[in-house]
Amino acid sequence: MGKVHESITPRLRAFCEAQHVFFVATAPDGPGGHVNVSPRGVGGTFVVLDERTVAWADLTASGSETIAHLRQNGRVTLMFCAFEGPPNIVRLHGHGRFVTIYDEGFDALAALFPETRGVRAVIVVDVERVSDSCGYGVPLMTYAGERDLLPQLMDRKGPDGQAEYRRRKNRTSIDGLPAFDMDPLPDGAGDGPVVPT
Repeated sequence: MGKVHESITPRLRAFCEAQHVFFVATAPDGPGGHVNVSPRGVGGTFVVLDERTVAWADLTASGSETIAHLRQNGRVTLMFCAFEGPPNIVRLHGHGRFVTIYDEGFDALAALFPETRGVRAVIVVDVERVSDSCGYGVPLMTYAGERDLLPQLMDRKGPDGQAEYRRRKNRTSIDGLPAFDMDPLPDGAGDGPVVPT
């Protein structure tokens, strides 16, 4: 049934990269914080870099829980499920970091992805545990296509509109932790980027 692997094997890499959606789980330190689970599924936003490293393009959206939790403790788990073909579930446990649109090295990382409209950061995960399990309880579902709503929305907003949106929606997590607070303030509203705490 379940098996722990030494690394992301070529078979597991092919499986992960073929899935149309994956799930990201993070949590803050201490009692009382909210565990976050987010689906990721915009085509062209996930890549396996090597047998121990994966990355995805983190698009601007209504929340920023993953970044908040990575800032605090770095812990992250990714889960991929087979909804078509032979059953399988793959989990990648590790520690993540993020490289924002304002950071050195962002352009090189962003070039790995065919879809970057609305990207605010690239999340890079150093994978420490790789496992798969049967997936017998995961239903068969037919893939009908991509929803291009989020990239189109962010494209229409443009860089300034995206930054304004992030300032309103992404500065803190639902638990009040610092999240994506790196966007510069509008002209005349301050002295530049908000410094992360």
